[in-house]
Amino acid sequence: MAKRGALDLASGLGGKLSRQQVNSAAEQYVNYHELHGGEEESRKSNYADLVNKYYDLATSFYEYGWGDSFHFAGRWHGETIRESIKRHQHFMALQLGLKKGMKVLDVGCGIGGPLVEIARFSSTLITGVNNNDYQISRGKEVIFSAGLSEKCNFVKGDFMNMPIPDNTFDAAYSLQATCHAPDALGVYKEVYRVLKPGQYFALDEWCLTDRFDPNNAKHRAIKAEIELGDGLPDIRTTCQCVQAMKDAGFEVIFTKDLSEDSPYPWSTHWSSSVLLRQAAR
Repeated sequence: MAKRGALDLASGLGGKLSRQQVNSAAEQYVNYHELHGGEEESRKSNYADLVNKYYDLATSFYEYGWGDSFHFAGRWHGETIRESIKRHQHFMALQLGLKKGMKVLDVGCGIGGPLVEIARFSSTLITGVNNNDYQISRGKEVIFSAGLSEKCNFVKGDFMNMPIPDNTFDAAYSLQATCHAPDALGVYKEVYRVLKPGQYFALDEWCLTDRFDPNNAKHRAIKAEIELGDGLPDIRTTCQCVQAMKDAGFEVIFTKDLSEDSPYPWSTHWSSSVLLRQAAR
């Protein structure tokens, strides 16, 4: 996988935290979480700070160990992690029916790995929205290196209140990013707003299945550990996400538990549990 992130971590390229800042940010971050005495409402009301601290601390390590696409994908026998991730990105593009010249939104774009792959695959013009300064600075370098600076760009902003006019995009997608939102309905409504009437939104979301038992202490502990390990205010159930989509105005036309088809156990790749394709208005 990519080793560039480690060099950036050492050099401060694109952003730098001093040792004191790292220690302070890490302490504040863990204190948001249940395992360290934090509460869900505090995580939700301070979600921007929670998520920014997480990615300020984790981005370069992600890039070093995982590459430039910060999401998981189901993997087939004989397939590398990198191959599975690219295949999943192509699958998302195909679900959206992307065609050359379309204007596409990547909601919570990370440093732009999926954005670059999907732009190349579909010959579309892609805008990534991200609220983390460090990731945007890295993302600009990623698209420049890919020769896509004229076709791809980034907007600094909170996906709960995007600085984007209504009816702007021909399609939108999100790859395991809106799980950071404090409220599913709020972020889905924002995506609906910036899409042109009748267009599609493909969502890969982290969800709890119906087997999650909130009264089971072991289940709650696993959930809390995932929230701590991945910068999440909460984890919603698949049913909650689907209902939030409908409440936002979307027509849900396809859902799937992505962990079911992979021959590898979900824990080997942390595949999200639902993919939705939406028709807006």
